[in-house]
Amino acid sequence: MEYLICSENDLVDMVQEYGFLPLLKNKIPGFSVEEHTPSEYWFAENVDGPWEWKGPVIRKTGCAYGKFFAGKAGFISREWYCDFANYRRDGYDFDARYDDGLARIQDKKVYDILTAYPSLLSKEWRRLTGIPKRGEFDAIVNRLQMQGYVVTADFEYARDKYGNAYGWGLARYATPEQFFGTGFRNAVYRCAPEESGERIEQYLRSLLPQAKEAQIKRVLGTRR
Repeated sequence: MEYLICSENDLVDMVQEYGFLPLLKNKIPGFSVEEHTPSEYWFAENVDGPWEWKGPVIRKTGCAYGKFFAGKAGFISREWYCDFANYRRDGYDFDARYDDGLARIQDKKVYDILTAYPSLLSKEWRRLTGIPKRGEFDAIVNRLQMQGYVVTADFEYARDKYGNAYGWGLARYATPEQFFGTGFRNAVYRCAPEESGERIEQYLRSLLPQAKEAQIKRVLGTRR
């Protein structure tokens, strides 16, 4: 299905239809929000576009958003995220991953802090970890998102005296268990990781006939 994204609802429809959708252009032609959105909707004064629609799309669809695609941001629909997390986690919950020596001690510290809250703004989370360097903190969060343990639950903006939002927006993070709730917790390990990976790979082949095999594998990503 061909899309032209000119509104928040257009982006909602595309996320629901595609299931997996990077935000920015990548090596697979047509597989991004950017390529389907006219340039005048990107970072234009007094004009909202995909950057501003991310939070509303998350709220409307219940989708996951985060650094899922080789460390680049994008959307994964609620329907597909369980398989994604099961595959990327390789069947491990985070404690088991750490116990088997597959996670860093700093990653566990950061993850454990998030699990104590329903969600946290990025600045709140970093303050609680005590990590002074934003780049170090961001690298850990990106790794946790790629592994299927953290999602972006929303974006929050500062507001002027008239109530108008401004700035880039602060990410609010949560674990998938907190964000999706009981349904996710009951379903995420329902099958072998290999089965989830095969299901995703077959779907991506049908969704992206223009993609090469190596490109499909890159979207699928690696376990551990």
